[in-house]
Amino acid sequence: MNALIVLVGAGACLWIAYLTYGTFLATKIFNVDPSRPTPAHQLKDGQEYVPSKKQIMFGHHFTSIAGTGPIVGPAIGVIWGWVPAIIWIVLGSIFMGAVHDFSTLMVSLRNKGKSIVDCANHLINHRVKTMFFMVVFLALLIVIAIFGLVIALIFAQFPQSVIPVWLEIPIAIALGAYAFKADKHIKRYTLIAVSLMFITVLLGALYPLSIGSVFGIPSTGVWTIILLVYAFIASVLPVTTLLQPRDYINAWQLYITLGIVIVGMVVTSVVKGLPMAAPAFQLHPVGAPSMWPFLFITIACGAISGFHSLICSGTTSKQLNSESDAQFVGYGAMVTEGFLAVIVIIAVTAGLGLAYTSDSGAILTGASAWQAHYGTWMASAGLGSKLSAVVTGCANMMAILGIPMWLGQALIGVFIASFAGTTLDSATRVQRYVISEFFQGTSFKWGANKYVATGIAVITAAILAFSSGADGKGALVLWPMFGAVNQLLGGLALLVATAYLKSKGGLKWLVTAIPCAIIMVVTLWASFENVCIFMKGDNHFLTVVNCVILILSIAISIEAIISIKRKKTGC
Repeated sequence: MNALIVLVGAGACLWIAYLTYGTFLATKIFNVDPSRPTPAHQLKDGQEYVPSKKQIMFGHHFTSIAGTGPIVGPAIGVIWGWVPAIIWIVLGSIFMGAVHDFSTLMVSLRNKGKSIVDCANHLINHRVKTMFFMVVFLALLIVIAIFGLVIALIFAQFPQSVIPVWLEIPIAIALGAYAFKADKHIKRYTLIAVSLMFITVLLGALYPLSIGSVFGIPSTGVWTIILLVYAFIASVLPVTTLLQPRDYINAWQLYITLGIVIVGMVVTSVVKGLPMAAPAFQLHPVGAPSMWPFLFITIACGAISGFHSLICSGTTSKQLNSESDAQFVGYGAMVTEGFLAVIVIIAVTAGLGLAYTSDSGAILTGASAWQAHYGTWMASAGLGSKLSAVVTGCANMMAILGIPMWLGQALIGVFIASFAGTTLDSATRVQRYVISEFFQGTSFKWGANKYVATGIAVITAAILAFSSGADGKGALVLWPMFGAVNQLLGGLALLVATAYLKSKGGLKWLVTAIPCAIIMVVTLWASFENVCIFMKGDNHFLTVVNCVILILSIAISIEAIISIKRKKTGC
C-alpha cells in the first residue's frame, strides 16, 4: 500500500475524532464551563499558576507529553507489522489516550490544579494516595534518570544537535521576557525566535560538537550530570521564564520540520511511489515477545501513556486560561501525537525502504532494507537503532526536495533531542509538585519547599543514574519494566477520572471506565509476563520491584472500585 494513503486515512480519522468525540467529551461528559475560573486565575502567582493563551499552552503541553515516546515506541512496535501498529495508534489515541489526557486535565482543573495523585486522595482515600504516590514517584524517577542518559546518547549519536539544543535556552528566555511576560507582539517574536532556532540547526550541522571523558567520567556521565543540574534550575524558575517559551518554540520547530517531511512524502509518493516496505502483519518476529500484550505497552505515547496524566494534572492544569481551552490542549495534543506516531511508522517503513546502507556498505531498498534493519528483534535492538531508522527514513523523504542528507539528519536529530529535553524539564517539575503535595500531608512540611522537593527529585534520579558506575546508565536496570509501569499508571489515572465521573451521576463514567478496564487488563497481563521473564533470567531485583508494582496496582484498583460503588462526592 502507498504510504500516503495510510497518512491521509489516519490523519482524517484523528481530525474527525477531535471534532466529534472530543466535542462530545467536552460538552456532554464534562460540561465544560468557560465561566468557571481555572486554577491559573484562582491561584495566580506568576510562578506556577499563570493564565496562558491556548496556542502557547498547546505548544508546552504537546512537547511535554511527546518527548521521544511517539518516536521510539512506534519504531519498535512496527516489528509486528505496520497494520497492527497503525490500528492501535489511531483507535488508541481516539478512544483511550485522548480520553485519558482530557479527563485527567479536567479533574485537575476542578481540584485547584492538584496532581492526579492528590485528586486520588479526595476522590478515593488517603491509602490510595500513598500507594499511587509510590507508583508515580518510581515512574518519574526512571523518566528523569533515563532521559538524562537518552539526551546524552542523542548528543553522542547526533553531535550536530548539541549546539542548537543549548542555544534554544537563551532564545527561549528572551522570548519569554520580551513577548510572554509583556503579552505583546507574540507573532513577531515567535517568527524571530523560530528563525534563530533554524539558524542554530545549520550552525550545529556545520560545527558538530562532541565531548570526551572528564576526570575519568565518560561523556554520557558528564552530560547526565550537566542535564540534571539544568533540570534543577529549569524546574524552579517561573514557568514563563523558560518552560513555556522553550516548549512553545520547540513545538513550532516540530510543525515546520514535520511539514517539510510531509511535503517530501507527498512529492516522493507522486514522483517515485512510496510503498510500505514492511510487512502488513508479522505476528511472530524472530526473538520478539508475543504481540499480545506487548504491542500495547511498547507503543504507549501515540496511543495512551500514563506519563501524560502527570503533565495534564501537573503543569498544564496550572496554566490553562479557560476550561474551553481544555479540548484543544488535552484532547487535541494527544491526537496530534498520534499523527506524529503515524509519521514515524511511515518513516521507518516506507522512508527506510527508499535507501538503507547495510553494515557491509551496500545500498538496499524496499523489503530488503526493512529486513536488514528489522529482520529480528535483536537486529533492531537499542535506542540508537530506533533513532537511526527514524532519522534515515525522514531524511530520505526530504531528499527529494533538494535537502541534503546531512542537513535532513541534523533537522530530525535536533528535534528529537529538543523533545527529550522538554520531557526532562517537565518531568522534574512534576516530580517536584508530587513530592511537595505528599509532604504537605505529613508533619515534615519542610519537604514541600520547592528547592527541597526539587533537590529530592534530582538527587534520587542522580543516585539511580550512577548506581551502575560513572557512565550514568544505572536507570537502564529499571528500564525493561517501565513500559508496563507507564501503562499501569495510565489505567490508574483513568480509575481516578472514573471515580470523579461516577460521583456526578448517570452513565458518564463509562467513557473512562471502559478504556480503563482494557488498559488495566492488558498491562497487568504484560506485567505478569515480565515477572516470568525476569524470573527465568534470574533477575531477582526486577522481579521484586515488578511484583511490588503489581501488588500496589491491584490494591489501588480494589480500593477505587469500592469507592466508585459507594459513589463518593467528587472534587
